[in-house]
Amino acid sequence: MTHESAYFVTFNYCASLFFVILHNFLNIDMKKRICIFCSSSDKIDKAHFDAAEKIASELAHAGYIIVCGGGAHGLMGKIISTSVKNGGYVVGIIPEFMRTVEWDSKELNELVVVDDMRERKKRMIENVDAVVALAGGCGTLEELMEVITLKRLGQFTKPIVILNTNGFYNHLKEFLIKMIDENFLNKQSIDIWKFVDTPEQILDAIDNSAAWDKDAIKFAQSFDSKT
Repeated sequence: MTHESAYFVTFNYCASLFFVILHNFLNIDMKKRICIFCSSSDKIDKAHFDAAEKIASELAHAGYIIVCGGGAHGLMGKIISTSVKNGGYVVGIIPEFMRTVEWDSKELNELVVVDDMRERKKRMIENVDAVVALAGGCGTLEELMEVITLKRLGQFTKPIVILNTNGFYNHLKEFLIKMIDENFLNKQSIDIWKFVDTPEQILDAIDNSAAWDKDAIKFAQSFDSKT
């Protein structure tokens, strides 16, 4: 490749990225928001980082705003850096006590500091269009199970997609089905979540999730009254 060709390739890439960033910022209030729950560990398998990088890049190019826990490490850090690098917009929600030990990412487009973990979870799912759970530990599991509970009760009505990289969530999937089979959850609960195996399936899963509304509380109430 000649110096001139290399120059034009670099120029075209920079120009394209500039217009992606400009478009995203000019239309920030109109964009769909996706909340991502995920690990803050740097010690997990590379496959999870690869998956996080793919979905963050895809969401950035598709113009989605990402809402996450705002941490600088693990999959959270990868989500933030990849999205920003690709012209995306990321909002981080973090409690004050975490910020005091510098857990927050410095790459965030927007940082929201809250009082505690309860407020963090509440703010993360406010006004979002979907929740996506990547691999994570007890914090991620708590966030995921709470939003599943809220959806069952009609307090959250948006799609919930669980990325099952390398079968990480196989046991959770089996456990949720077991709850339905043994009547701890009603049959309609199967529509609360969707499991996918690859990042490329996430947006389709969101688009094709079953409709859900606040009347779900009626299913829960009628079911619980019989048990």
